[in-house]
Formats: sequence, structure tokens, C-alpha cells
Amino acid sequence: MSLRSLVVLAPLLLLGGCGGGEREFIAVGTAPIGGAFYTVGSAICEVVNQAQGDKGWRVSSESTGGSMENIRLLSQGKLQFALSNSSITYFAVRGSGGWEQAHDVCGVMTLFPNVAMFVVPADSPVKRVADLKGRRVYLGPEGAGFEYFVAPILEAHGLTLADVEARYGSQQSAVDLLGDGSVDAAMIGGGVPNPALAQIAQANPVRLVPYDEEAKQKLIDEYPFFEPATIPGGTYAGITADYQGLDVGSAHLITAADADEGLVHDFTRLVWENRAKIAERHRAARAITEQNVVRGNGIEFHPGAVRFYREAGLWPAE
Repeated sequence: MSLRSLVVLAPLLLLGGCGGGEREFIAVGTAPIGGAFYTVGSAICEVVNQAQGDKGWRVSSESTGGSMENIRLLSQGKLQFALSNSSITYFAVRGSGGWEQAHDVCGVMTLFPNVAMFVVPADSPVKRVADLKGRRVYLGPEGAGFEYFVAPILEAHGLTLADVEARYGSQQSAVDLLGDGSVDAAMIGGGVPNPALAQIAQANPVRLVPYDEEAKQKLIDEYPFFEPATIPGGTYAGITADYQGLDVGSAHLITAADADEGLVHDFTRLVWENRAKIAERHRAARAITEQNVVRGNGIEFHPGAVRFYREAGLWPAE
């Protein structure tokens, strides 16, 4: 179902089922087809549909523009759940960093790290983040919100967004831009392994630009969504050493703050109980673990999710 069709059907949440009962339509916003958000979000919908029993839900994965659009659609009541980058949600709930208003959304489950880094050709003169000044840099899909974590990263290294010549497009387009020299560096982020980075590394020798350790620690101390993250050597062709990078805002499942508590409780339970099946679709979802799902990212968890985590013994002691 397209997003346009979803908007038309949004007021009709209760649909007649084939057995005469009521079907509740639950839309889950993901991102453009091809990335980890879309794959994991689709898997979530699939396993909840299969495991729901007699609830009568019809859970649908919706391909959207990503985190920023998902947050707005949740606020408008056009989605019931969505995936988002927690760095973007952090600013959205506060109405800061360029958001036109505060969006009243809550966390449901922390899913997996979004590990992002600047990628350059192996023979590039760029050796550190500060070397990006004045250079052409791919910063992600336009309107997707990558600036919410890129700007703090640059600032911690003594730069601003105005110090680079920004280029935008799909992560798939970053493969061509870096390959033909249209950009000097590309910020690539997402679940590990990242398909775009895997393709870039297969096509041409590349390097991952290291973060300055002092700058990295400053980011971790200042923002709750930044976390250290290691990419094991061998994950990408030609990159044999471990890369000490950053989780720039874990992917998390979110919902509107006024979403029905029972719905959120039951949906959270079904996702948690079927996490192994979700991980079969994308290995980034292996991070849906006891330690990770309740990890805070700077926004409140929904009461329905908290109730399930307490029942399951996953919520940390007060």
C-alpha cells in the first residue's frame, strides 16, 4: 500500500474482516526501499501479523522519506508506529535544531546502532575530519535529517556545515558520486553492514576517516544519542582493521505519546518475542537484546512499552 493510499484510509482504522469481525489497521513508517530501516520495519510488520493471534490487526509497512517524515506523520495520526534515528527524534521532541514545533512522540524500543562515518578514496589527502574543510562532501539523502548528527560531529572537530560543499542524494547515489570523483568524501550511515558502503568498498579501494578521540568523547558526553561503536575489520572489502566509530543515533521504534497503552504494550511484546525472526531478515536486528531495547536515547519511553518491559524484567531498577 502506498503512503498516499494510507492517508486516504487513515480515518478508517477499523476495517471489516473476512470473518465478520473488526480489523484494526496499523501502519508502521520505515524509509525508502533498500536500507536497513525498510528491511527491519517490514520484518517487524511481518512477524507481528503472523504472531498476533486473534487480535484482528492488519499491520502494514509503509515506505516513507525516513525519520523526519515519520515523526510528522505520527504527529498527524497517519502512522501508529515508525522507525527513526534517535538523534533526529531527540531534537524533534524538543522543537529545536530547526524543527518548527515540538513533536509529542515516545520511544517504544531501541533497535540497532546507526554507525556513520566519512568515507574517502584510499588515495585521498583527507586523513582526518578537519581535512574536509572546503571539500565536496555527500551528506545523505536531502530532507532525511542527516544534518542532525553531522552538524555536531563537524562542530566537535572545529568545522561547521558551511565549511563543506554539501551534496545530497540517495545513499545508493553516493556510490557513483564517490566512484567518479564528484565528491571528495561521503557520510555513510545505517545498520552494519551498510549495503551502500559494501558496494563502494567492492568497487574501489576506500578508507574510513577516523574521528578525533577527544572530539568523539565530547560528543558522547554532550548528547545522549551518541555512543561508541566498533566496525570489525573485514566487514567491508579492503578494510582489515577494526574501525572505532560512532553510533550517531540508534534506530528506534517510536509512537505518538497519546497512543493507546494496551496497543503499545501488546505490539512491543510481539516484537520482542519474535526478535530472532526479525534478525533473520537483517543482521543489524541482532542488536535487539535485553541490554539494548530499553537503552535511553534522550526521549521518554511510552507507558505501554514500559509496562511490558517491567513485566518481562527488562526495565532497569528505579
